Amino acid sequence: LIPHRTVMANSSLLLSRPSSLKLLRARLHRHHGCYASRYSVKTYAAKSEGMITKLARVFSEKAKSDYERVFGAMDKTRERLSVADELFTYWQLDEYEEALEELEDVLLTADFGPKTAARVCDSLRVEIKAGKVSDGSEVKALLKEKIRQILTAPAGEGGSDNPLSFPDDAEVGTVLVVGVNGAGKTTTIGKLAHRLTSQGVAVALAAGDTYRAAATEQLVEWGKRTDSPVVVKRGEKEKPPALLYRALEETLAAHKNGEGTDGYADVLVCDTSGRLHTNYDLMEELGKCQSSMQKVMPGSPHETLLVLDGTTGLNMLNQAKEFASYVNLTGLILTKLDGTSRGGAVVSVVDEVGVPVRFVGVGEKLEDLQSFDADSFVDAILPAGI
Repeated sequence: LIPHRTVMANSSLLLSRPSSLKLLRARLHRHHGCYASRYSVKTYAAKSEGMITKLARVFSEKAKSDYERVFGAMDKTRERLSVADELFTYWQLDEYEEALEELEDVLLTADFGPKTAARVCDSLRVEIKAGKVSDGSEVKALLKEKIRQILTAPAGEGGSDNPLSFPDDAEVGTVLVVGVNGAGKTTTIGKLAHRLTSQGVAVALAAGDTYRAAATEQLVEWGKRTDSPVVVKRGEKEKPPALLYRALEETLAAHKNGEGTDGYADVLVCDTSGRLHTNYDLMEELGKCQSSMQKVMPGSPHETLLVLDGTTGLNMLNQAKEFASYVNLTGLILTKLDGTSRGGAVVSVVDEVGVPVRFVGVGEKLEDLQSFDADSFVDAILPAGI
């Protein structure tokens, strides 16, 4: 016998929530004509590993199917990096120093930051000096691997299979979403709610953006579209930290009362006011938002996700550094990757801030928020010859 929160505890979000067992029990009843309590599914789960694995990886599998749009958005980055392909096609071992200097310049033109460009070239230099590569094709393969390693390092290998992570003993999973004005924060929250509710996870939303006139109305509309209750501002004087404190209190109370209770949710996703990363007063307020949630539930928010506009290049790096200095970021969401995006800057943000990319926005539809897949992304920014 195992408690429902520990079934497949090391799998993705879907299989760490009670609703996943509800789906499993329903399948067991439908296919085998018997009822299974939430404490008696272990044997069936073991026999149904294929189905469970598919459910657990729904984010990453859908991500790969939509990376054609990301590929199209990276045309300029890929074109600039095609010089690297030419550079090493006719490369000679005794010319490696000159070639690496040229490669560093190429990476800078593709929106890699100076530190990341230097790091990539230095790591290649070490491998070449050690005699681990001897021709241009091996250098190109190594370049691709070094970039992939940067993107996967913060999350660990296979991190994209688990885009959200909550403690097994948390009654409600909590997500705080932050970002500058115009990055697509509120829309991203709506898409995230859709992804979760479509998998059977009950979601509540908190309208913590109390400064933008239409922000609450926009989130309420997303709540209607995703069948998610929304906690909104109470009175003119309620500030975002107080609103999020109340939202978490109410969600916890509803969760304790069980499914069917108004406001019941497995996950609470909190919006915040968009702000310039140079507005220090508003940035400090984000820290207060985190603190207020911690007072209700120690350890919350479990995820703090920064939304970045993928078309803004290395300005993303400045934003990420500032936000990371005020709140404990656990992941990044890249939006507008169906437009003209700057892929090199994404690599630099992950490299210098040490926070993994969790999701990418690839369009305007509800379904167009996908979990990040590092292999597909590297394929999108590098030319076919690398």
